[in-house]
Amino acid sequence: MGGVRRAGVLGHPIAHSLSPVLHRAAYASLGLEWEYDAYDVPSGGLASFVAGMDDAWAGLSLTMPLKVEALPLMDFTESMAKLVGAINTVLVQSVGGGRQLVGANTDVWGIQAAFKEAGVSGAGSGLIIGGGATATSALAAFGALGVTAPYVAVRSRGRAGGLLRAATKMGVTPRFVSLSDIPEVMRLADVVMSTVPAEAGATVASSLSDIREGAALLDAIYHPLITPLGERFSALGGIRIGGERMLLHQAAEQVRLMTGRAAPLDAMESALAASLRS
Repeated sequence: MGGVRRAGVLGHPIAHSLSPVLHRAAYASLGLEWEYDAYDVPSGGLASFVAGMDDAWAGLSLTMPLKVEALPLMDFTESMAKLVGAINTVLVQSVGGGRQLVGANTDVWGIQAAFKEAGVSGAGSGLIIGGGATATSALAAFGALGVTAPYVAVRSRGRAGGLLRAATKMGVTPRFVSLSDIPEVMRLADVVMSTVPAEAGATVASSLSDIREGAALLDAIYHPLITPLGERFSALGGIRIGGERMLLHQAAEQVRLMTGRAAPLDAMESALAASLRS
């Protein structure tokens, strides 16, 4: 298709999303005349947004609260998204004069890539803090790293039904613990993924006194860039991985899927760094 193509990130709230910075940098580097904007779409609004898209649309990036809401709207859902039960990428494909919506999940890839660039290619034990869609993606990524029975710290096990269903499909056995158990469990974990807001992580940080030697923490939060939990983890000698690394890698995979071309990671990383400094 000739002319300007469109893509965008949808969610609520969305004003502080860095996805436009990453995607626009990629398109410019690739020489593509594409547009990418942020759209504030609250829960329940995705279906009407999708229905209003014209033929210029190439794809969507989805953030909360739309990752699960997208599932029944797809014509086809890729295996990882189906396994995790969450879609963060929608590909708009032309099929026989019409269009087909394909749901994918690049969060799992982003988590794995962020750990890998920090030198973590495998692990024996892990802890996931939180029980939502991002935590479920972390469960899949941990399984790929070799952690088949991760600890999962949640405020309420009753709100982690999606994670538990996904774990059953993955052949992973989560061991649920309470938030108060985190300091003790943290001593056992090779890899840690926090998916909770910075304030909740700060509460964890205040009670943290010891971690496993060589342990790595990926904090999904990047506002602030260094969270209280990340700062405390580093102070105890651990490897801190910022949420912006996961964001970069999952966005790069989105670019590849949407454009069919390898993402210009260096250009995207430079744009991200500049945005974070401003």
